[in-house]
Amino acid sequence: MGKTWEQIEELQPTVLRMLKNSLKKQRVAHAYLFEGPKGTGKKDVGLLLTKSLFCESLIESYKPCESCHHCRRINSGNHPDVHIVEPDGSSIKVEQIRNLQAEFAKKGVESLKKVYLIVDAEKMSTSASNSLLKFLEEPSAQTVALLLTEHPQKILPTILSRCQIITFEPLPPNVMVKQLIEHGVNANKAPLLSQLTNNLEEALQLNGDDWFAQAQKIVVKLYEVLNKNPFEAMVTLQSDWYQHFKEKQQIHLGLDLLLLIFKDLLYIQLDKEEHLVYKGERERLKQAALNTSGRRLSNQMSAILEAKRKLDANMNPQLMMEQLVLKIQEGSTFV
Repeated sequence: MGKTWEQIEELQPTVLRMLKNSLKKQRVAHAYLFEGPKGTGKKDVGLLLTKSLFCESLIESYKPCESCHHCRRINSGNHPDVHIVEPDGSSIKVEQIRNLQAEFAKKGVESLKKVYLIVDAEKMSTSASNSLLKFLEEPSAQTVALLLTEHPQKILPTILSRCQIITFEPLPPNVMVKQLIEHGVNANKAPLLSQLTNNLEEALQLNGDDWFAQAQKIVVKLYEVLNKNPFEAMVTLQSDWYQHFKEKQQIHLGLDLLLLIFKDLLYIQLDKEEHLVYKGERERLKQAALNTSGRRLSNQMSAILEAKRKLDANMNPQLMMEQLVLKIQEGSTFV
């Protein structure tokens, strides 16, 4: 079952307002590019718009009824005039686009309308992109293309110029927290997860992951020894951090967890305790916030962000962490 208009409106109100206006005025574009971070509902909105285009009993002239023959078939993923293309392996291949064109050369099976939805459109091979471009240049009046991407900069400018671009905003953390709690996540853990990812499934996966539970403990321990002497922090890197955070993605997550501790300290200083994400550490953090300055916290956060940039630039992770520990201890930024 797909998500309803009301469910998605809570997550992407601006996007749905634009689509509602287009549907009511019957000015739906022949090609859309939905761009935005992972987990922001691009595919859900694509299917919702598709239902609105096919629905036989629209509510208020734009909302799908969810119960007619077309709505039910789209929800179950077997409507003959709705085609979803997803990467075959690491890319979308030219054969996939050609097969799509062959399908669309035939008359609509159940109506004159046809919709195709391309997931991860940035993964089209060069030949697939060129093949799609020809397709977009000769749109049929009843055909709507929906391209979904997290990386619009990787799509051919000639394709972008033929699409109406709709930007999906990251989910507000409070919406994410609410969703997580509804899925059984502890209310003290939900705020932290909502800051680390915009994707509900990913957040739920982290919540049940032993590696992640251990990662949080190591990060809190590292933060505590940072306030002691430099030698103890280096020992913690050797004994705990390097053993646990091995892949680049894991190190990024560890740095994000560390950054959130310093953000919490800043929130305490700004008297915004309702924004804390390390809720279980509240009392210890309140004590620590008394012994530092806003400027020092700001410099320490800048040092962590700079470490993330250096990691992306393929700096040796151990050297990067050693530099970071020294910079945090002195409270200044990387030179």
